[in-house]
Amino acid sequence: MSVWSIVLIILAAALLGLLGAAVYRALRIPKKRAVYQAPDADERAERYARKLSRMVAVNTVSVPETDQQEEFLPFRQLLEELFPLVHEKLEKTEIDGNLLFYWKGKSADRPLVLMSHQDVVPAEGEWKHPPFSGDIADGKVWGRGASDTKCSVMGFFQAAEELLKVGFVPENDVYLSSSCTEEWAGDGCPKLVDELQRRNVHPFLVCDEGGGIITDPVGGIRGNFAMVGVFEKGKADIRLTARSGGGHASAPGRHTPVARLADFVNEFEHHHPFRRKMLPEVQALFEQLAPYAPFYMKLLFANVWLFRPLLKKALPMISAQAGAMLQTTIAFTMLEGSNAFNVLPQQATLGANMRFIPHQGMEESLKIVRKKARRHGLEMEVFRAVDASRSVDINGPGFQMVKTVIGETFPGLETCPYVMTGATDARNYERIADHVVRFAPVIYGPEQMKGMHGLNENIEYNCLPGAVDFYKNLIAENRAG
Repeated sequence: MSVWSIVLIILAAALLGLLGAAVYRALRIPKKRAVYQAPDADERAERYARKLSRMVAVNTVSVPETDQQEEFLPFRQLLEELFPLVHEKLEKTEIDGNLLFYWKGKSADRPLVLMSHQDVVPAEGEWKHPPFSGDIADGKVWGRGASDTKCSVMGFFQAAEELLKVGFVPENDVYLSSSCTEEWAGDGCPKLVDELQRRNVHPFLVCDEGGGIITDPVGGIRGNFAMVGVFEKGKADIRLTARSGGGHASAPGRHTPVARLADFVNEFEHHHPFRRKMLPEVQALFEQLAPYAPFYMKLLFANVWLFRPLLKKALPMISAQAGAMLQTTIAFTMLEGSNAFNVLPQQATLGANMRFIPHQGMEESLKIVRKKARRHGLEMEVFRAVDASRSVDINGPGFQMVKTVIGETFPGLETCPYVMTGATDARNYERIADHVVRFAPVIYGPEQMKGMHGLNENIEYNCLPGAVDFYKNLIAENRAG
């Protein structure tokens, strides 16, 4: 037998050993089933639904770079009507329509901030229920903002209202924060953070919207899971422009503006240039989900140490959301050229949205796109660019406290770290707080996920009591350090 034959036998035996170890590891993980379901709606859920309905019925569509204090005044007046004790007993600060309530606790050592935004995106198209009706039907509250995110605003205001009613005094200071410019990344939340910084307040924990109780979070895994956002990807809008002398379409030359833009898009579609990496937070997510997965997925998720290269290739095919957790993404969203069929454009433009991952951040990712743009003869402009946020330590006290409260409030609900591919106001708090999580304690099924920023937004109101209880428990759990 040759030396090479011996080497091949040894390598084959080693591979079989590794595979055997992986199978053994997967077999040792007990099979679990996601059991948490919101209880049937009762009188309490219906009472909360009526409050949320009235909040949704107030149009709070935010317009970029516009002072809307007067337009949002009816919503602020409604909050005062719905939550009188909050407005009577807490110290209220209003900055250009953005709200901050201070609830003095027994200690100021570990301030807690509960936050979510008042504003909503525009509602277009044909809806089953008018978008600002706040209709209550089929076990749901319907309308723009029902799930994004007046449900969580209602939840923490109601939690404070009920605790104040029984004379509860929190162990640590509590702040309720709500901006009216979140949907366009405006200056509302930064102004509130500036105010807290002026007061020398350093929150122990900030809890914003962003994650949630997600139904069927990954293809093949069924049930409800608490997905707690631990960081946000960065983002930028870019515009690429191709220019030429124009001309008649009957005699087109090569490399016309639209063709160059098409070649550029095609290159990204078929040769994605951004590095995929399994971040520790993403690995922790899949390890948490492993017991709930079919065996073939459990084998992969429980053995990232062995199957990391395969997972990096396979995850984008399993789920676009899962794939976006591994790399910077670019989505082409707008295209404009000539306004006539028979005219070659002198200028054609392409719009795209980018989301930056920490291991290949804003500067490096934009450099890659800019280099490719130059190769195709395109000009590139960048708008509203911001890098990825800092990650919460998933083994730290902030995340662990949220995990404990989720377990207490929603028995049987698994908590998983989650990478936010969208953007929230929460990133503004990172300059004054170490632990900033994104978790709205309501259930987002496929219908609710589809409705956010889309048609027929709604929330099933049987989950509202759980949301209120989560915030009450979080306030109570934040004891003096």
